[in-house]
Amino acid sequence: MKFRNCKIQNKTRNTIVAGKTAVADTFFRRLKGLLGESSLPEGAALVIKPCSAIHTFGMRFAIDVIFLDRNNRVVKTCAAVKPNKVFIGSRNAAVAIELPVGSIERAGVSVGDWLSVEEGDHVP
Repeated sequence: MKFRNCKIQNKTRNTIVAGKTAVADTFFRRLKGLLGESSLPEGAALVIKPCSAIHTFGMRFAIDVIFLDRNNRVVKTCAAVKPNKVFIGSRNAAVAIELPVGSIERAGVSVGDWLSVEEGDHVP
């Protein structure tokens, strides 16, 4: 998976959610997601868009998930989602961000927070 130096920041609480991201914005990238990966590096995130629900069937590790609306407001958080589960964001969810377990708590992310994504360069 290719990551970018792309910071996801919680503007409401002035915390960093992730320092590098990969984006799944095509049908096949969304379909694959984190399948086949053995882990998600600390400080990394997979941004899936559009996306209002995720599944972890076939995954080998747990993840944190943040669902955002079209204005990048947090509409739902799911901590430590185990493999072989389905999670639905909400009627307003437009983006899902998958993170290593503990990321939601570390960044203090709560429903209603506003997140921003600052673009950067590719990470090798």
